[in-house]
Amino acid sequence: MQSIKTIYKIGPGPSSSHTFGPMMASKYINEQYPEATNFKITLFGSLALTGKGHLTDKIILKTLGTSKCEIIFDMKTPVEHPNTMIIEVFDKDTKIAEHTFVSIGGGKIEIDGKKGNVDPEIYPHTKMDDIQVYCNERHLRLDQYIDEVEDSDFDSYMNQIFKQMLKTVNTGLKKTGVLPGSLKIDRVAHALHQSAQSCNDIQDKNSLLLSSYAYAANEQNASGGIVVTAPTMGSCGVLPSLVYHFYHDQNYPKKTIIQGLKVAGLIGNLIQTNATISGAKAGCQAEVGVACAMAAGAATFLMGGSTEQIEYSAGMAIEHMLGLTCDPVKGLVQVPCIERNAMAASRALECCEYALMTNGYHIISLDEVLMTMIMTGEDIEDSLRETSRAGLAQTY
Repeated sequence: MQSIKTIYKIGPGPSSSHTFGPMMASKYINEQYPEATNFKITLFGSLALTGKGHLTDKIILKTLGTSKCEIIFDMKTPVEHPNTMIIEVFDKDTKIAEHTFVSIGGGKIEIDGKKGNVDPEIYPHTKMDDIQVYCNERHLRLDQYIDEVEDSDFDSYMNQIFKQMLKTVNTGLKKTGVLPGSLKIDRVAHALHQSAQSCNDIQDKNSLLLSSYAYAANEQNASGGIVVTAPTMGSCGVLPSLVYHFYHDQNYPKKTIIQGLKVAGLIGNLIQTNATISGAKAGCQAEVGVACAMAAGAATFLMGGSTEQIEYSAGMAIEHMLGLTCDPVKGLVQVPCIERNAMAASRALECCEYALMTNGYHIISLDEVLMTMIMTGEDIEDSLRETSRAGLAQTY
């Protein structure tokens, strides 16, 4: 299992698969072929079907730094992976190279069947059950286990992630107006936050605040702003909303929250390794569902939960989002994505609170839930996996 750094990345929205991944593919081409004059890019599967709404063409043009690009949205040719693209490289009229890229989720890419910029496998365990046994034998918390494995600059990296999450939420809270795209959706984070300030009931106030933070991050993402993949950009509001809430409203120390982020990252890493974080491959259970599990685990850690309670909380969050489809209206990461992030943030706290009321015992482990998750993802119809061809996208 690779570093938790592969889960958390900072970059422009609105999609880690459709924006960040193609951006990385274009950067690779720039580095390898500085002499290139023009390009032909063919997008397939989900990249073709929802690429316009996800700004795929715009990020490719921006990264390659030239208007001499022919971009083809091939919605008919079948491909093995739904996020496949081919870049043909030319020096004037002469074709000098061709590469096939697959955007596999969370901003990661495969190049001609091989993973690009492969991070080393550094974790000795790939199952939560094994990690629990290891930690219990050595009396380690999960964050201490992570610190044993990660390198010396990991704390510095996580500090950057923490700061960017806060910055994304804070920026989004100040913005008003309409989100880009044909749906003309109003930004509501600012209004939600104002409503929270005048709320007298503490429980209702905290609920409104949490929702406003999730909306703020996702509205930033939908407008192409800088966000943190957690584990993806489509789910970038769930975990940051809890981070902002625990830091600003509950006055938790920064160091403690970063420890919680590490635990959340470990959960996301386990899911990335044993299942998937790609909405095009397994539906929104792989994005918002995973983000909910990460946030639930982090919250349980922050509130003093045991390793068993953390595992239970995360598993519960995924368990009750199994089969969640990915059906963005008009291919935009707005409806139902933004609301769904806010709902998942609240659900994460509910899972945390329930797990803390137990001794951590439960029948189905997180590892077993992940096995079910990937099988369920395979059973979801292709039209309901980030193609905007069914579900709410079709209804609208």
